[in-house]
Amino acid sequence: MKSVMIKIHEVWLGMLMAGFMSNTQNKQTLLNFADILFRHFTWVEEAIIKSGENYSYDRDNVPIKVEQLKFILKDIESRLSDIDLQLMSLEDKALASRISSDINYMISVLVRMSDETIVAFNMNRFLEGYKLSKEATDALTLFLFEESYKEYELIMIYNYLKAHSQDAYMNRIFQILIDESMFHLKCFGDMQAKMGILATPRVVMKELYQVTDIVRFLKDGIDEEILAKEECKRLAEAVAKDNEDLARFFDFINNQENYHIALMEDALNHYKEVNSIE
Repeated sequence: MKSVMIKIHEVWLGMLMAGFMSNTQNKQTLLNFADILFRHFTWVEEAIIKSGENYSYDRDNVPIKVEQLKFILKDIESRLSDIDLQLMSLEDKALASRISSDINYMISVLVRMSDETIVAFNMNRFLEGYKLSKEATDALTLFLFEESYKEYELIMIYNYLKAHSQDAYMNRIFQILIDESMFHLKCFGDMQAKMGILATPRVVMKELYQVTDIVRFLKDGIDEEILAKEECKRLAEAVAKDNEDLARFFDFINNQENYHIALMEDALNHYKEVNSIE
């Protein structure tokens, strides 16, 4: 079962990256399929937890660099077919059937999907519709590399915490934070692809998501969100003189961090109250 979870994790990332690199009507379909695969990932994870088996989010690297969309689609189709075969070994036949049904439909769509020339890896660092100075381009490039990984990292951390918590109040907050990070990751990944600098996030170290001190984690998380606000503010200022629309976008991201801080403060106060922690 752990092998199935790892393979779903990898194909979810592949599908997500394919969605980022597409510039046609294929894009939304691929992103929708990625959302389905992430749900599959959480379903299998829940089954593993119920079985009492130890696991981690370790995975292999997911190669995504292609010149034509058809090549990554073929890789995704192959990965999905391998998962479908492995599902036969799952004890939970209802779970296996649900995932298999989705996989078979996704493959039937992918094999008929129109091809595209991919520019997500050409390193041109040009964002169409936005004329930026070298200084602003450098700042944006660094931000996107750092923050796309950070959002992926947060998705995995919050997902792990949610999977191992029985507290409905905390899980509601974790799910909102997952959704927020998914939105940010999609925004940043799409921008990376348009600038020709798309890359798969590196593996998250298990020490980051296998949290033993929730209070310390939440306090540190609040501090990190405050730093993230400063990063967004600096980037907005760096691009403001070149493009007001882009500056407004990063102000918008900056202001969303206020909500994330409020959610984490809410979670911290709730956890301390429930566990009688001063």
